[in-house]
Amino acid sequence: MPDLQGQELAYIQNLVKDYDDKQLHNFANIYRSRRKEPNLILLTTLLGFVVVAGVQRFLVGQIGMGILYLFTGGLCLIGTIVDLVNYQEMAFTYNRNVANEVNGVVSTMKES
Repeated sequence: MPDLQGQELAYIQNLVKDYDDKQLHNFANIYRSRRKEPNLILLTTLLGFVVVAGVQRFLVGQIGMGILYLFTGGLCLIGTIVDLVNYQEMAFTYNRNVANEVNGVVSTMKES
């Protein structure tokens, strides 16, 4: 998957090292459709300064934090600034969880 970089690429390569071509193709298709681009997280975090805070938290599945950011203005913009610094880590954490879920699906497909 050429669109992956850094930690995410290393993690995915380690996760799929024992897959055959069919499993790898299935994993890639499912994973690409569910993963979030770090640039999308960055863009939605920047929107928190102008429009509405917390959208990035909703995107990565942190609904409670998203609601908290929404009602507190990104925790008075401090949380939004922290998210600007950590946007790549937020995306990697979300994508790692998605990869683990997809790995379970592909492994289940292998057994049947």
